[in-house]
Amino acid sequence: MLIIVQNLPVPLDRRVWLECRSLVAAGYGVSVICPRADGGPVYQELEGVRIHTYPPVPPTEGALSYVREFAYCWLRSFLLALRVAVRDRFDVIQACNPPDTYFALALPFKALGVPFVFDQHDLCPEVYQSRFARDRGPLLAGVRWLERCTYAVADHVIVTNESYRRVALARGRKSPDSVTVVRSGPDPERMRRGTPRPELKAGREHLCCYLGVMGPQDGVDLLLRSLHIFVYELGRTDCHFALLGFGDCLKSLRELATELDLDDWVTFTGRADDEMIRDYLSTADIGLSPDPKNPLNDVSTMNKTMEYMAFSLPGVAYDLTETRVSAQRSAVYVEPNDIVAYARAVSDLLDTPATAEVMGRIGRFRVEHDLAWQHQARAYVAVYDRLLGRAEKEDTVVIDLTPPAPQERQTVVEVQAS
Repeated sequence: MLIIVQNLPVPLDRRVWLECRSLVAAGYGVSVICPRADGGPVYQELEGVRIHTYPPVPPTEGALSYVREFAYCWLRSFLLALRVAVRDRFDVIQACNPPDTYFALALPFKALGVPFVFDQHDLCPEVYQSRFARDRGPLLAGVRWLERCTYAVADHVIVTNESYRRVALARGRKSPDSVTVVRSGPDPERMRRGTPRPELKAGREHLCCYLGVMGPQDGVDLLLRSLHIFVYELGRTDCHFALLGFGDCLKSLRELATELDLDDWVTFTGRADDEMIRDYLSTADIGLSPDPKNPLNDVSTMNKTMEYMAFSLPGVAYDLTETRVSAQRSAVYVEPNDIVAYARAVSDLLDTPATAEVMGRIGRFRVEHDLAWQHQARAYVAVYDRLLGRAEKEDTVVIDLTPPAPQERQTVVEVQAS
């Protein structure tokens, strides 16, 4: 398999990494093409996955800069795909969006009989509308055209929830048997509450955390304005807030925190690795989901929501369709985009620890029994079994994602950038 992803390096992209490990566990060979993490290797073999990387582009600002970014990443990915084709060969190409441009990369290989699987992480027209607040124009028309082309070329579409499936069936005109829902469930063995780190509370009684990307559509600016209300209008001085992650808006969000006089109350960690995530979410009282209601967020499944649930954290979220589907009774829901109500909901939940504990248990139970990646892996691997004629083995393949013991772990082979 050749998997192409643009928006995050692998294994930092947790969904793609779980997909890779599931394929390896099912007996498939896997190569990945992705942007390079800061200081990361040009090439590495990790847990049986061959990861080829290219230098990332700087953060983008404005719609036209995204066109340049997409063109650069597409060309880099195409050149690496040619290298993988010569060196390792592959039987299937999987492209993870955004953007919806990799159908063109798959076309020459598809002409040689290589199926194309579209792993749809986002609805790109809705991303454009939500990010730039535009409902018409040539760029939006172009994004919609790219999406139609991607659907048309794809032999199979993998989506993250039922809302996306309805789009693939209606807007993409795909047949029901060519669309499979594979939710982005966390791995409950790797993501579970551990030993708290009280020093992360910065001397305060409580800690609340945000985990995720920090782009224009992610609502971290609304969260900061809610935290200003929490501290200066509600008079709460007993809680620290940790914002884990990075994105195009990280610099401006830090400036906004200073402008709102929140520097003593908020810690921006930047890029968060597994250890940092485990430490903070094992210490936190509440997981924060400030995603505002817009055409994208309302129908999207937020990874952060299920990761809070995996760590037995109750959540506070704006009332979005797919967030309710994921979190159910493990979160408090607030009228969309109401920053005052959001601040009060956080305050009220901190004051009712018994309720918060029950909500956290509900979330953890739901992850273990319904949402965990182990429940999604079989449907994911079955897509490839059918495409490659292994469907008769579908009922017997065991997906074991248990990491190897330290003495058995495969040696990581890395080629550092010069």
